[in-house]
Amino acid sequence: MSREELVGIAHAERQRLGRMIQYADPDSWEQPSAAAGWWNRDVMAHLSAGDTAAAQLMAGLPAEELDLFRAELDGAVFSTDAWNAWTVGRRAEIPTRALLETWGAAAESLLVHATRLEEDGWRDARYPWLAGDIAPTYLVQSRVVEWFLHGEDMRATNGVAEGWQVNWQHWPVYLTIDLGVRMLPWALAQAGHDLGGRSIKIDVSGAGAGVWHWGLGAGEVPAPTGEPDAVIVGRAPQLALVAGQRLSVDDVLGSGVLVTGGDTTLADLVLRTIRAYA
Repeated sequence: MSREELVGIAHAERQRLGRMIQYADPDSWEQPSAAAGWWNRDVMAHLSAGDTAAAQLMAGLPAEELDLFRAELDGAVFSTDAWNAWTVGRRAEIPTRALLETWGAAAESLLVHATRLEEDGWRDARYPWLAGDIAPTYLVQSRVVEWFLHGEDMRATNGVAEGWQVNWQHWPVYLTIDLGVRMLPWALAQAGHDLGGRSIKIDVSGAGAGVWHWGLGAGEVPAPTGEPDAVIVGRAPQLALVAGQRLSVDDVLGSGVLVTGGDTTLADLVLRTIRAYA
């Protein structure tokens, strides 16, 4: 995917989330979202922090708040959950309107700086992100995934959910699955699984449709004509929500929305491990 296409997709998803915010019931910001433990305003506080840090990095600046959090760890292991809780807590007294405006400005800044980056920078730059260094293309993709998944969290309770699920958008769904697939070797290793030499094929339809044949060991690329060890087929939107930890694996398998083949034990493990964020 070219930079122009990816940034264009990101801009469309940023506008989509912005429109949802615009039409949300004002009282719903102080209501629980579908993200456990967070009100809708907390979701926007989280996005505001993440997009501000991402925009600063893309502009060639230090991610000030992220650096401050790391400094306060004083040698303790970085935790994404702890970072999320810390940034949301720091914004507890900020008016909701200010949170929304900060998020919008940060998201737009990120995309502007992504377009201004020199070609060699877009290709070769690496930024110190949550789980390690990240390339510009995957930093932008990860923000699209965040906007999509957290948009779903807020739409569940903010008065604009009716009819929304009928009109799934292809690209945010596709990019969520894609990021989850690309992260599989890392996610499996984090969970203590060494699956070097094995591969998975994912073939899903509907909005977000795509086919991936992916090696499960770090840096492994299956042979073009090789057969996968396990297969997952079904509906793309539901797989994206599994990768986003928004749908239960048992529910999607039990309903037949997703079906496994080949080494079904391996396919089940992949479904229970896949995640589209660090």
